[in-house]
Amino acid sequence: MNNEQYSPQLDNNDTINIRAEVEKYLIHWKWFALSLFISLIGAYLYLRYSTPIYNASTTILIKNDKQGSVSEELAAFEDIGIVGSSSKNIDNEIEIMKSRKLIGDVIESLNLNITYITEGRFKETEVYKKSPILFVQTDSTSYSHSSILNVEILSNEKFLLKDKDEKVISENSYSQIIKDTNLGNFKIEKNIDFFNDSYINKNIKILISPIRNIIGGYQNSISISPISKKSSVLRLSLQSSIKEKAEDVLDELVSQYNLDAITDKKEVSEKTKEFIANRLNNVAKELSKQDDNVETFKDKNNITDIESEAQLVLQTNTENRKKLIEVTTELNLAKSLTKELDNNDYLPANLGLSDTNISTSINEYNQLIAQQKRLEKSAGAKNAVLIDIQENLTSLRSSLKRSLENTLRSLQIKVNSLQHEANRFSSQISSIPTKEREFLDIARQQEIIAGLYTYLLKKKEETAISLAANAVPNAKIIDKAYGSDIPVSPKRKIIYLAALLLGLIVPFIIIYLKDLLDTKVHTRKDITDLTSIPFLGDIPHSETKEKIVINSGARSGTAEAFRLIRTNLDFMLPKKEENKAKTIFITSTTSGEGKSFTSINLAASLSLSGKKVVLAGLDLRAPKIIEYLELPERKGITNYITDDSITIDSLKFSINEIPNLDIISSGAIPPNPAELLMTDKIEQLFTQLESQYDYVIIDTAPVSLVTDTLLIAKYADLVMYVARANYLDKRMLIVPQTLYKDKKLPNLAIVLNDTDLKRGYGYGYGYGYGYGYGATEEDNKPWYKKIFS
Repeated sequence: MNNEQYSPQLDNNDTINIRAEVEKYLIHWKWFALSLFISLIGAYLYLRYSTPIYNASTTILIKNDKQGSVSEELAAFEDIGIVGSSSKNIDNEIEIMKSRKLIGDVIESLNLNITYITEGRFKETEVYKKSPILFVQTDSTSYSHSSILNVEILSNEKFLLKDKDEKVISENSYSQIIKDTNLGNFKIEKNIDFFNDSYINKNIKILISPIRNIIGGYQNSISISPISKKSSVLRLSLQSSIKEKAEDVLDELVSQYNLDAITDKKEVSEKTKEFIANRLNNVAKELSKQDDNVETFKDKNNITDIESEAQLVLQTNTENRKKLIEVTTELNLAKSLTKELDNNDYLPANLGLSDTNISTSINEYNQLIAQQKRLEKSAGAKNAVLIDIQENLTSLRSSLKRSLENTLRSLQIKVNSLQHEANRFSSQISSIPTKEREFLDIARQQEIIAGLYTYLLKKKEETAISLAANAVPNAKIIDKAYGSDIPVSPKRKIIYLAALLLGLIVPFIIIYLKDLLDTKVHTRKDITDLTSIPFLGDIPHSETKEKIVINSGARSGTAEAFRLIRTNLDFMLPKKEENKAKTIFITSTTSGEGKSFTSINLAASLSLSGKKVVLAGLDLRAPKIIEYLELPERKGITNYITDDSITIDSLKFSINEIPNLDIISSGAIPPNPAELLMTDKIEQLFTQLESQYDYVIIDTAPVSLVTDTLLIAKYADLVMYVARANYLDKRMLIVPQTLYKDKKLPNLAIVLNDTDLKRGYGYGYGYGYGYGYGATEEDNKPWYKKIFS
């Protein structure tokens, strides 16, 4: 069959009934309520026993970064060159803060590799700084793997030490050193601030981990980022189940970072100080030697002053000597600096070379050396930043060598030129006595060395000032670490919202999938949407075990349904001659759809209205009426057809429940039912019954299985087609629709049997009279079955 035959109503009504769709789910509101209750209870238990995670954060200012300038504290020393264009790369500083070396120092400082855990009713909880006992290592044993100790507190003096499997190792006293263990020598001490009697007979688990094993976890957990692209302010954050622990880790990380930076800064100044101290010691010896030479010469030659006639020449010569001294001093410094350059270490800074480019390069060189040493602590040899710094150092070292070589050549030329001028002046004063000229040579050497000594003393003071200035922390703390009391995970509102949604979605999906995969007929709408057959009525599910649900006093929904069908029959049945019965066939698609139940109760309903009714079983292949009424086998229509001596009246019988109803059974099961139904005796049967009764109810065979019903359909005034709810496949509705369209069954009408009123099937019956008098099976159900039925 094509779609037009199978679903003729869809062409005229293909819209979605929103109310019907909503009601399809609302009828299961109890399951939605149960699902919501379970999901909310689950959410509560999850929140009750899950470990909350707190977030702590701190903000710091990285000083002298590329966006900043010289700090106010050091601005006063700019004129002596101890501060310059020092700058820091924010990304480098972040990598240094997250280095294994720095985080390892934090872990070691706070003893984070030792964790104390208490056992609760359902879960274990870490105690931080509030443990009643403390694990104290008394030797320098380095842990190579994680270990677990269980300490059962026996009293204020004693405790039991157990291994990870809680096997007793020993009984010990507090502060007693425990030796010869895989953890080395250690002792368990009482934490006086938190130890109390409530911990007696309680177990404290101590987890000892190698520092290297937990560094990676903190590296991944600690988040460091600038607050904006152009800012040198960094925000450090850490999430932990213990808020105080996260705060301490962040504060200690900033402290260790500042300590590490100060150490690096001091190393340059210490190197300069050492260099100047060595030079001062040597120059002081030379100056003392020259002072002794002057004193000896004057004592020996009785010289007190230079002759006046040489004043003019000497004055000019003095200026020349002054320049010679300056250039010679600078030349000596440049030579010393050249030797230091070969050491690949910090260079003395601020030595006062006339070439400012060299001073700037030295400062930049020292900064790169410092960055290299700091990165070598945490980065590998193939680190891109470290390689870049090393390449910059090599390039800058080569540039410094070239600059110093050029400076040495230039200074040497100046020295030679000034020496030449000195020789020229010496020839001019040749008239000066030899002794006085010798004195001038000694005095000149004394002056040169004294000048160098004074210069080094000045640099020594500048270096001392620089050393004190470098003690300033590299990072300024804007906000100390702070963690909110509100956990970031789990979020209560989100968990409850998710539970609420889950509680609604799960039953919705189940109902939707069940409905999507369900092909059974359930409601009148399923029939009217898929067929064009008149709908006679529906019969709700009977809550009683009675075979006959209708009598004069019955007020159940099923009984009222049969009364309504009885009324609807008056509109469907054609008018016939007076004193001639109306014949009603009852059939179905397959067996098991309630054909016999409908036949018997419809006949009972008609007989209660004062009509003469007969119920005959013409389902010769599978007779059900006798079996349904639980009566013994007896002769019936099969016997009437095959035995001419048997009359219809001899086959009739009645039952106590319906005394006014005549019943004729099907009789014995014949081998050829179709052929029997084609005999003349069938026509005689209908003629005789129609003349004796007002209604003839015929229980026939299912139409999809055999042709029996179609063979006798011509005798019917109306064919009642029974379809059972929650049983018949919708696709099988093509059978009655085809019969109706082809008019193979006269005056066809459908009855929907076994519908469930509580789930929205049918339209309801009873009209306020309830389901009958007295207690029903529904009333006797347990409360939980009543709720979810």
